[in-house]
Amino acid sequence: MGNALYRLADGRDAGYGVDDTCSAPDCGARIDRGLAHLCGTSPGRPEAGCGDYFCGKHLWSSGDNDDTQRCAGCLPPT
Repeated sequence: MGNALYRLADGRDAGYGVDDTCSAPDCGARIDRGLAHLCGTSPGRPEAGCGDYFCGKHLWSSGDNDDTQRCAGCLPPT
């Protein structure tokens, strides 16, 4: 299985070959569904994030030891 296109357990296509828009409300930035845009650590595993895809403006380092990227709604409280 390559990283350009694969199917998640929920039926969505993912991978850097899948065009999408940022999941942040009112953003509309063009992205792909690759790991660089994923909220969390692994596609289809929402325990580490919501599993949606965001542009760089809407993803932040979680501050965890693994430096997971997360959207604003999934960041740990400060």
